[in-house]
Amino acid sequence: MTKVHNVESISSDTHYLYLTVDGQPYRIRWADCSPRLRQATVEQRQHLEVSPSGYGIHWPEIDEDLAITPLLQHADRPVTESVNE
Repeated sequence: MTKVHNVESISSDTHYLYLTVDGQPYRIRWADCSPRLRQATVEQRQHLEVSPSGYGIHWPEIDEDLAITPLLQHADRPVTESVNE
């Protein structure tokens, strides 16, 4: 299987989703991800699955799927650290 992206790490806090993808760190405001993720609880946001191909992220508790490539278009980069709450 060819990988679209290598998702190396994912973390979050109240306001941001932090990703390291293809060796680059990113920070994305939840409000820029989707309405469902913006309204989800911290616990719901933390329960996620990355597709084996690195194409997308799935949040099963809120039934939300986002492709990584378009998600990164809303990201701040580079980010040197994340804060977990």
